[in-house]
Amino acid sequence: MAKLKNIIKQLSEKDFKAIYDSLIESNAEKSAYLLKGLRERQLSDTKLMTELDVNANAYYTLRSRLNLKIEEYLMGQLESPRTDVLRKVANVTEVLFTKKKAISVATLKKLEKELLDYDLANELTVIYKSLKKLNINSPDYFQYSQLYNRHVAYMLAVDKAEDMLADYFKKYADYLLNGGEVEKLGLSLLMKEMQNVAKLYESHRLYVYHSCMYIFHRLFVEVDDNMQQDGESIEDIFSKVQKIFESYHLDSIYYHLNLVFEFLKLEYYNHYKVYRQAEKYFEEVNDACGNLLVNYSTYTFPSQFLISKIERHIRTGNEADMYAENESIFLDYEVDMLDVPRHLIYVVYKAISAYYVGKFDEAAKLINGLLNDVSLKKYPYAQLEIKSLLALQYTLLKDFELFNQLSNSIQRQIRMFGKDDCENIQLFLKILKIATSEAKKEKVKKINAVLPRLAATTVGYFAPTKLIKLDERLVDLLTEF
Repeated sequence: MAKLKNIIKQLSEKDFKAIYDSLIESNAEKSAYLLKGLRERQLSDTKLMTELDVNANAYYTLRSRLNLKIEEYLMGQLESPRTDVLRKVANVTEVLFTKKKAISVATLKKLEKELLDYDLANELTVIYKSLKKLNINSPDYFQYSQLYNRHVAYMLAVDKAEDMLADYFKKYADYLLNGGEVEKLGLSLLMKEMQNVAKLYESHRLYVYHSCMYIFHRLFVEVDDNMQQDGESIEDIFSKVQKIFESYHLDSIYYHLNLVFEFLKLEYYNHYKVYRQAEKYFEEVNDACGNLLVNYSTYTFPSQFLISKIERHIRTGNEADMYAENESIFLDYEVDMLDVPRHLIYVVYKAISAYYVGKFDEAAKLINGLLNDVSLKKYPYAQLEIKSLLALQYTLLKDFELFNQLSNSIQRQIRMFGKDDCENIQLFLKILKIATSEAKKEKVKKINAVLPRLAATTVGYFAPTKLIKLDERLVDLLTEF
């Protein structure tokens, strides 16, 4: 919210009026009132909610939509000069066939300068190709040939970096759900390949793409102790990337990648448990959660935010708040069952948020839907975890028949893996069996004896059962039979 207020206050009078008028014309009076209130009046969120006559959920949605409207307007302002340059490049052939050579060369040289400012390597190849033709009988032909070849190679390097970035995060999803050493090795090899590509050119774009991967890799795959220590610190990288974004403020890709780096800063401070700093970025990333999850999976792993969000609410003791937010933060979310890891984490998040407000039936329905909609054969450990989470819901719903069926299925699967690989699931299941046993004596004592052992277990893959708070509430729920 603080960032939204800051953006609104920094709008020029012309931009503010244009956004305000467009909201009024589109009958979005409440959004227009909110915009004016945040700019001209020092009102708290509670006061604004009262004046707008909306509840907290509706207010959250309202400010998210206002933020989106402001972003759309600002993007329109950013794109206009860039679009003009691209339009001129599209008309280069017309210039070559209708203008005298001196005018054509001057036009192309001017376009070259503008394209360099925008770092548009693809379009620069068109310019250098045209300048080569115009200078075929001139000594400058060799210079433009070299520039053309260099920018073709650079363009291919940027394309390769983008492809590697997307491939890395697709592979990371598999690694997260399986925790295998083979997947980890593949990620490390991709990281090295990206480093090699980034070293080929003094390119801010390659630096930014490399940073997206490098920071994430250091936080979630190979922690600092296992990485080279003679490189840049993560905070230095953040600082340098921010300077690049400010220098190329008209670049639409950088405009959007700013959200990726806010997410990475949040995860960086979470990783080092500097939670006060993490809170500075949480709200902004949370506001853009739906957009982040849907549109940024080729530049980072957005689903990690949902995992971090659950952990944050458990840490702050506000687990019940998640459920109320779901409708607004997932307002524009698009379900994609082809992206199994993302869909799995999304459903798990919704199921766990339902669990924390006592809606066990809804949680069970969500998990059953997941198991029916997608195949988890590729992710056997994740499948075990999901089934165990479902077994918890059946236990709390007192549906002992379904619990016993599912429990037997989980145990068969554990025997296939080997007991040593699934200690946390075995302990989790042991607690549920104590809760559902006919023997009523000392259930609380028996469960409390197992909880510390379960809490001490560690796993190398995404484990939803580790997101269930092992507290007095859980024990009370399990022993209300």
